Amino acid sequence: MCGIFCLLSLSPTHFEWDKLIYEHLKKRGPNSSQDLTVTGRSPCYQCVFSAHVLHMRGCLRPQPVEDSTGNVLLWNGEIFGGLSVMPGENDTAVVSQRLSSCNSPSEILSVLSSIQGPWGFVYYQKDSDYLWFGRDYFGRRSLLWKFDAEGLTLTSVAAYTFGPDQSPWQEVPAVGVYRVDLKAATEAGSVIFEVYPWAHRGNDAISTFSETTFAFVPSSSTVVISQLGLTPPVFPLNMSIPKSLNETEIHPNSNSSVKDLAQLLASREKNYEVNSLVDVLSEAVRRRVQSLPFEIQDQPPPNNGHSSVAILFSGGIDSMILAALADRHIPTHQSVDLLNVAFELQEQKRQSQSVKKPQKHKNKPIDPRTDGSASRTSSSFDVPDRITGKAGLKELQSLNPERRWNFVEINITQEELQKMRHERICHLVHPLDTVLDDSIGCAVWFAARGTGFIIEDGHQKPFTSSAKVILTGIGADEQLAGYSRHRVRFKMSGHKGLLEELAMELARISSRNLGRDDRVIGDHGKEARFPYLDEDVVSYLNSLPVWDKADLSLPRGVGEKLLLRLTAKQLGLSQSAVLPKRAMQFGSRIAKMEKNHEKASDKCTRLLTHCNE
Repeated sequence: MCGIFCLLSLSPTHFEWDKLIYEHLKKRGPNSSQDLTVTGRSPCYQCVFSAHVLHMRGCLRPQPVEDSTGNVLLWNGEIFGGLSVMPGENDTAVVSQRLSSCNSPSEILSVLSSIQGPWGFVYYQKDSDYLWFGRDYFGRRSLLWKFDAEGLTLTSVAAYTFGPDQSPWQEVPAVGVYRVDLKAATEAGSVIFEVYPWAHRGNDAISTFSETTFAFVPSSSTVVISQLGLTPPVFPLNMSIPKSLNETEIHPNSNSSVKDLAQLLASREKNYEVNSLVDVLSEAVRRRVQSLPFEIQDQPPPNNGHSSVAILFSGGIDSMILAALADRHIPTHQSVDLLNVAFELQEQKRQSQSVKKPQKHKNKPIDPRTDGSASRTSSSFDVPDRITGKAGLKELQSLNPERRWNFVEINITQEELQKMRHERICHLVHPLDTVLDDSIGCAVWFAARGTGFIIEDGHQKPFTSSAKVILTGIGADEQLAGYSRHRVRFKMSGHKGLLEELAMELARISSRNLGRDDRVIGDHGKEARFPYLDEDVVSYLNSLPVWDKADLSLPRGVGEKLLLRLTAKQLGLSQSAVLPKRAMQFGSRIAKMEKNHEKASDKCTRLLTHCNE
């Protein structure tokens, strides 16, 4: 992974670094930093390239990479399939070699289309005076852009600045890749670029591009949608509608015990689908936990508590399955870090909660792990995700008692939250700015930092995770109808409405989640990896009819992500297989630390206020 930066100026000019942006970029890539300036003679332009490398595989290859003919590559990505990368080989070098051999736009598009894995890139073609850039199909790597009178700036991460003369940063839409004709742009005195969209998104891609981009691209710039495009790396979503299944009826049995739910799961004849998902998801995890620096693979570290892999861990079904599958592919003598974050519940709120009587909710199953105990605890950090996380730890220890599972309890006070939001997080979340972005961004930043304690021999021991790779479960809810809004849509519009909602989820995941999470996790010199968004996993899930993936006529904790729950049972997990979905901002209780009456979609004044101080 890298922090990459490119400034395109349509006339040679003196360049001065924004010190805060440079600091953010270096934190993403602590192993190597280099700058390179290219000046065009005819036409006259200037490109400033900067790259900051986090060494993840093969021999360390400093960037920017300049080949023998003067082409320059900035590559922030990982190749998990599609292009051959030999053991000990660096994927940046592989991409550079392949792009250098391309003689036409279609050949470049073919190379990019073949890559399985996350990527963001900038590529300068010297002979043609072209500047290419873009993000992968899901937008798993951050890339921001900013237009101004002099040209265009691209960066993995920016900084929030306030003022009437400041041009706004925006996320580069992951609807395709972009090419700037430097000669034409220099002659016109403004940026001219062409968009090569992902093919089967078709009109949707163009519509999305128009809605999200034309609003802030300067009117002086020219945008052209090319007839050429990239071949999508995943199968289209199966839009089949069942003819015989009841569309919207919700089964009233919402008080089933764990045993009853387990019997319901076991009774469904889903063996083929479950085994296929286990196979494809296990392979996705293997690629991500074994694609580590060559020296780590060659000389495995001793069992000293220093892990190569960590998991954002709530004890819920998504993170439990990732942990169970990682256990298959990481040598048993190596530890795995389970990062569990909790935000302090304020004293007044704890007292008010302790005197509340338990309420019975219709259609809301009892969490089998808490058994109502969460409301009775006196600890200010015994939030729901901490309780389910500890229960999940016990399941994993039963699954493999020889493995050292480092359950890292990361406790955050309101004072530390406010301090780090002001100093760092508000800049990393930018340009996103909603209450939800603040909550998730802060929770993920503290979790990925991995600083807390573990319990050894009954005592707390300070601990900071050393893992460079962090697995996250994002993508499971979006594909398997895990959110409450999916139930609402199903109840209102049946399977047709649910399918439309699921199609929209993946189309917008880059702009809602992935760029932000990449910026936040990368700030610690660590790399986020998303097994549920592996191309083969998405293709398999897209190939299935929706009723094989979820049955929202069943109660919470069963119907949503039903196929994944069956998978959990197949892997030997029990209680976690029937836990209802709980969003991170509520499970970690960060949402309870701030204003209680905010909407997730509201602009977050805390982000803007802190960044302007």
